[in-house]
Amino acid sequence: MENVSLVYKEYGDPLQNLQLCNGKKSTLKPNEILVKMLVSPINPSDLIPIRGAYSHRIKLPAVAGYDGVGIVVDHGKEVSGSMIGKRVLPVRGEGTWQQYVTTASNYALEVPPSISDEDASQLYINPLTAWLICTESLQVQPNEIVLMNGGGTSIAGLFAQISTLLGFRLVVITRNSRKVSKLQKLGAWRVIDTSKGSVPEQISDYCGRSVDHAIDSVGGESGELLARALKPQGTFISFGLLSGIPNNWKRFHDIYRVSPQLFALRLWNERHSVSEYRNRFSEVIKLFKSGKMVMSAPEKIYDFENFHDALKHYEKPGLDGKILLNFAMNKEM
Repeated sequence: MENVSLVYKEYGDPLQNLQLCNGKKSTLKPNEILVKMLVSPINPSDLIPIRGAYSHRIKLPAVAGYDGVGIVVDHGKEVSGSMIGKRVLPVRGEGTWQQYVTTASNYALEVPPSISDEDASQLYINPLTAWLICTESLQVQPNEIVLMNGGGTSIAGLFAQISTLLGFRLVVITRNSRKVSKLQKLGAWRVIDTSKGSVPEQISDYCGRSVDHAIDSVGGESGELLARALKPQGTFISFGLLSGIPNNWKRFHDIYRVSPQLFALRLWNERHSVSEYRNRFSEVIKLFKSGKMVMSAPEKIYDFENFHDALKHYEKPGLDGKILLNFAMNKEM
């Protein structure tokens, strides 16, 4: 079967190194399914590998993308034919930025009809990460104070919603004033706007020395602000490095008496069984199906051959939602 994918053959700037490539899909293994992709989002985690951060474990050329939704169009001999036509999340297989994705059938989760393609395409990386950090890594309890940075990101809105579900008090730091009211509506207890004065003073005003947990997606100076605000024996977890500046873990330990944890969904998957993965992911999907959690509307959807325009749009500051790639195309490439 002919396939078109977004591939990088060397590391560097995604705008320079991603390219459309034509090829053929390999024959399915007995336990695999073939999924015709519909929509995929652009996440920071999609672009970091292209820049070379994980070059030690990625074999080039590689197809980009981790998230997305599609329709099962073929299956291996060990997979039930009832899978055909199902709308699924084909994650943990190949890169999702291509017309057809191959993945093991036991990794793919079916999407309820009530969840749109646009929302379904974003269900994996951010929602599952936020849910696991709160319920498993931190085991946040009602009324505890959680301080996080990266308030301009989509995942911050998910943490805000989870804070309402679990009953903890979320304080979010953002550089984007337009995000303040949105985060508050989604459930954040307090929102710190960095343009409104000293961030340490605002943290002190809201939290004192009562911050139970810190969630860092930025690193650098922003990460140290979180470590400084934690109460003794508070928990610090890092799951991203948006600033590109690593945290000084030795300084955190020596000065702030903080012992940080790192969270990566890939590593969590490696440490847990398929049934555990399916159970935890199903919890997330049920929250969206029931309306207890909602996804922000996408900023814009681009046909995937216009990926250069999509990436340029993604780099603009202050986005209100995800940039999505549309793979549901009928025309020939």
